[in-house]
Amino acid sequence: MREIILVKYGEMALKGLNRSTFEDVLLRNIRYRLKKLGKFTYSKAQSTIYIVPEAENDAAAGELLAEAMPRLKKVFGIAALCRALTCEKDFADITEKAIPYLAEALNAAKTFKVEAKRADKSFPMKSPQICAELGGILLEKYPHLKVNVTEPDVTVTVEIRDENAYVHALREKGAGGLPVGTAGNAMLLLSGGIDSPVAAYMMAKRGLRVTACHFASPPYTSERARLKVEQLCEKLTPWCGSMAFYCVPFTEIQEELQRNCPEEYFTILMRRLMMEIACKLAEIEGCGAIITGESLGQVASQTLNALQCTDAVATMPVLRPLIGMDKVEIVEISRKIDTFDISVQPYEDCCTVFTPRHPKLRPRLEDVAEAQAAVDFAPMIEAAVRGAEKKVFAQHISESQSF
Repeated sequence: MREIILVKYGEMALKGLNRSTFEDVLLRNIRYRLKKLGKFTYSKAQSTIYIVPEAENDAAAGELLAEAMPRLKKVFGIAALCRALTCEKDFADITEKAIPYLAEALNAAKTFKVEAKRADKSFPMKSPQICAELGGILLEKYPHLKVNVTEPDVTVTVEIRDENAYVHALREKGAGGLPVGTAGNAMLLLSGGIDSPVAAYMMAKRGLRVTACHFASPPYTSERARLKVEQLCEKLTPWCGSMAFYCVPFTEIQEELQRNCPEEYFTILMRRLMMEIACKLAEIEGCGAIITGESLGQVASQTLNALQCTDAVATMPVLRPLIGMDKVEIVEISRKIDTFDISVQPYEDCCTVFTPRHPKLRPRLEDVAEAQAAVDFAPMIEAAVRGAEKKVFAQHISESQSF
């Protein structure tokens, strides 16, 4: 009994002449996510990727498939996936193998229906006939079942493809979106809070490969705060794939701000300097955009005026996927991707250091620019870029590298 995984496309299926490019990237990402588990063979046809485990026996193959499924559910570009039984393109063989294969799913159900997809039109039975005859046989073998074609507990699907027929009953939802790497690269400002990891997840879902930078201000921020952010990177890798991470020294810049800049502009100026550093690191990494976790009006530095002041120093587009979301929506996604519990750990980041008592809610760009021009921050920005420490995070891999 040979069981495989069928991976179904979503949005990718609508692509035109460049569709094969998206398919190749998705297949590469799938290989990367599964290579630590064992050997699989891969093929693609008719908006489906076929993943076949190479194992000594059915039990070992089943273990490989069981471990592969949860990993594949986090690969962007996959709309749905399922474990499926491989059969000969013969109705008698389909019936003989399907009855025991479907036992676990059907014994736990009260209602079911059968769907048939006949991609190979040379198969002698048409789809309605396959559904009717297989449904009747299953009703005989599982007499507790009833047919419900609108809201069944289990949908048994028979797919007649070019080389084989496939039977499955437990189709699972995939991550959706586009394969990571098909939309380019972007630099994420990763603070350690709830919002920025969610922003990374959302932009990776649109095909961006994410690199992250975090600003640390020792001794005002602790080593635990940095470790917290690295844990967030590790939590993101099942979704984003391999992630480069820069930890940027920011103490000198923040102390200079405190000494020489108006307190009410402190947060805005800090965000502008972070943006300048992030853009320089982005250029080094070949990124074409900046990602932030800002949500309109959430705090003083995220008013429309403040965002305008921040964007004025950016040398590339700034993407804010959370801009129209409220906190409840953001928290819901953070729980889904398992970053919430880490994000709420009580270790401060540099954004909470030297917080002004009365921040400017509607800063004027010319006033902010004038306040920044009073200090020559250029050497400090260059020093921060040079002093950034780089790590690369991947599933089960963490590699340190100085920059």
